[in-house]
Amino acid sequence: MLLNCDLGESFGNWRMGLDEDVMPFLDQANVACGFHAGDPLTMEKTLRLAAQHKVCVGAHPAYPDLVGFGRRSMALSEDELRSTLLYQIAAIDGMAQTLGVSIQYVKPHGALYNDMMAKDSVRATVMRTIADYAKPLHLMLQATAEADRHEEEASALNLPLWFEAFADRCYDDDGRLLSRRKPGAVHDRSRMLAQVEQLARDATVTTVSGTTLALKVDTLCVHGDNAEGVQAIREIRQMLANA
Repeated sequence: MLLNCDLGESFGNWRMGLDEDVMPFLDQANVACGFHAGDPLTMEKTLRLAAQHKVCVGAHPAYPDLVGFGRRSMALSEDELRSTLLYQIAAIDGMAQTLGVSIQYVKPHGALYNDMMAKDSVRATVMRTIADYAKPLHLMLQATAEADRHEEEASALNLPLWFEAFADRCYDDDGRLLSRRKPGAVHDRSRMLAQVEQLARDATVTTVSGTTLALKVDTLCVHGDNAEGVQAIREIRQMLANA
């Protein structure tokens, strides 16, 4: 199981995350493309950092919602969503190529990620857009009980998938993430480490009601927004190495 993290989310004088501290422990870096966070200089610095540590790079596009950090859903038309995705993917891909780096995948951010998982029409547009991009890319999406159906959808487009789980988020009984508006949606450190251990050992999570749910997981999302998070990532890295 690989480790991925959202990075490059600083903007101008506003600093977000501890990218330099986190990057050495990652396999995959989801780099913000400027629509929810990030700016050209931050993108370049993050790409150079990923190259230094030989970390696989992915585009992390979002709805055009810089003020809301991409966490607000937007009613874009199919054409608008397609162009919004292509613009962001092409931006990070072009900058990466200039630095001798190749992006390997796309992981939508925030509300766009949630809409992709909940709405067939949004997911279809995301899948078609990535499948039609100028070079082969993977799509990273959430591992749920519907993974087989999502694989069938992607297979029809010859689009490879990477399924991800979340280290610090509680799961609902349908395999989706428990809404942040509900208590217990975000695990504390001990519960997070226990969930990671369970995923590594059994490929399962325990849902909010106590149900054991099997998940097909290729990669695990972690967050390094503070020193405590970075230390937890170190422990998770060691835990996976010993699994």
